[in-house]
Amino acid sequence: MSYFRDRRSRAGVFATLAFVGSSLIAPVASGANPISEIEQTKGFRKGVTVAGIREHQAAFQSFADDNGGNRPSGLGGYDASAQYVYDRATAAGYDVSFQEFTFTFVGDATPPVFERITAPAAVYVDGVDFGTASYSGSGDVTAPITAVDLVVPSPGLMNGNTSGCEAGDFAGFTVGHIALMQRGTCTFRVKAENALAAGAAAAIIFNEGQPGRTAVLFPTLSPPPVDLPTIGITFELGNSLRNGVVNGPTGVTVHVKSDQLAEERTTRNVIAETPGGDPNRVVVVGAHLDSVTRGPGINDNGSGSGTILEIAEVFAAQGRDARNKLRFMWYAAEEGGLIGSSYYVANLSAAERGQIEMMLNFDMVGSPNMVRFVYDGNNSTFPVGPGVQLGPPGSGEIERVFAHYFASQGLLSEPTPFSGRSDYGPFITPTLAFPVGIPAGGLFTGAEGIKTVAQAAVYGGVPGAQYDPCYHLACDTFAGTGLGTPWVGLTALDQMSDAAAHATLLFSKRNFAQEPLTTTSLAADAALRQLSVGGATDSPSTEFDQRLSR
Repeated sequence: MSYFRDRRSRAGVFATLAFVGSSLIAPVASGANPISEIEQTKGFRKGVTVAGIREHQAAFQSFADDNGGNRPSGLGGYDASAQYVYDRATAAGYDVSFQEFTFTFVGDATPPVFERITAPAAVYVDGVDFGTASYSGSGDVTAPITAVDLVVPSPGLMNGNTSGCEAGDFAGFTVGHIALMQRGTCTFRVKAENALAAGAAAAIIFNEGQPGRTAVLFPTLSPPPVDLPTIGITFELGNSLRNGVVNGPTGVTVHVKSDQLAEERTTRNVIAETPGGDPNRVVVVGAHLDSVTRGPGINDNGSGSGTILEIAEVFAAQGRDARNKLRFMWYAAEEGGLIGSSYYVANLSAAERGQIEMMLNFDMVGSPNMVRFVYDGNNSTFPVGPGVQLGPPGSGEIERVFAHYFASQGLLSEPTPFSGRSDYGPFITPTLAFPVGIPAGGLFTGAEGIKTVAQAAVYGGVPGAQYDPCYHLACDTFAGTGLGTPWVGLTALDQMSDAAAHATLLFSKRNFAQEPLTTTSLAADAALRQLSVGGATDSPSTEFDQRLSR
């Protein structure tokens, strides 16, 4: 599709794998024909334009500009964004509603401070060197650092250490010291709670150290707040502060100041459904609408939320009929720990949950230094383990559809761990009441991970730089997401929105009674393991698997 194709009117209502050599991978799923799939969606994809998505991103930027430079849930920039989506979807002819809920709004009431007192003294930069953990406590602490069961160098696999995960890690810990811990097996909240129980005055958690796990952490402890000042930092800074020590006093004193706001506020998910389509066969298409407090969030996640709004409008404008009901969802408070999507899933009745066939998730699909990541729904590249969840049956078929779409366009793609750390997480997670999760899948163009030389050769962009250099920063703006060569943000938005449109239309038409998602064959699983750049044996960590844990 063209970046500059003339915009069609959106006011209308409803009328009633990788490239191998020069040929496509052969069809591998029961009843699936990649060539016919591609032909089915060609006209639809042509209507979904980058210009249309950028129109929405520009609106989100304007709402941030009018509201202090950001769009977090609970503040005016988000409310304006939600009303905009509501109004656009209503004008297109959807059945639209708000789903309101209360949540604990947290953030820095005043700028945080982190500095090294011991020579060589240093003052660190918020958002670059460190970030306050969501649901951190408040405090102003100057104290020595004590390392807690660190593993440096880190093991080869992600989540290879248990720093701060057991109470025994704090044996001999000096009350009043600051606990220095490392990202790893357990959640950030567990680490902070164990440090608090041991008498720590503050907690510092640094990244784990493997490729893709070196950047600054922005952890979420999850509600309610933990009564302990807690920050995340880069691996390089953590390695420096440990001063060669893996367990015990490091001889380094630092100053940590965290002034946190925590208050109950109201926000809302936006839900837009096609008037037609089988209500017992629902395809959920979702993206989070909120930003972090540091910036307007035009890639994270104005890219995903703008993309699905564009897809919804084009579906309506072209008078498409849905065999299965499409439910477009824009989630609130994702940045606080998947709060909006969790609220939605938790409030589904057993019957309502049973009506959902699948969920597609689009969180960051226009990263300036992108990679074409597809969620590894069948766990063929990333087996279940720390930081990797089991894909419910059928998730592998969703992965296949995306992989074969990219293959048909001669585009390489690669899997990324099915971590459950974006809004699809609550859908795939089993509960006592619902022991089998809902199949899910989606796309991602990268966050704080570092692009390799091999990836740059395939996808363009800049090797050695973050996939999104403005991830969770004030520079995640409309201008920043439109950077061209050697950055590839608009290319990412073009290619990923086409793939998202392809999957949305295809699944809106699928006869699930005759061809359930679980018909993907073992041959398809084997083929998917080859549909990647070098097999993606160590796909970088994602934005999602660093927020709540691990």
